[in-house]
Amino acid sequence: MFFNTYVFQAGLVSLLFHKFKGTIIVSAVYLALSIAFHVWVLNLRWQNSNSFVWNDGLQALFVFQRLVAVFYYYFYKRTALCLGDPRFYEDSLWLRQEFIRVQK
Repeated sequence: MFFNTYVFQAGLVSLLFHKFKGTIIVSAVYLALSIAFHVWVLNLRWQNSNSFVWNDGLQALFVFQRLVAVFYYYFYKRTALCLGDPRFYEDSLWLRQEFIRVQK
């Protein structure tokens, strides 16, 4: 959705990064935890496919990944609602003031 905004098309990507850096960071952490969890599960199942594979470290990673998922979904929905604001899709005084503020 970032690519469809006037802010992105005008080349003010730093403004989008500044405004949505929390969402970007939480998304990257959630992606890394999800990849780590699934790689670990696949490795354990690949080594022993006929038994139930679940150890304490895997359970801890699973719980931590699910806790981060709560923040991921919150930030994701908040960003989607924020990007629905028409100010991101047209030139305005607000956009010019935000750009000046971010550059300082």
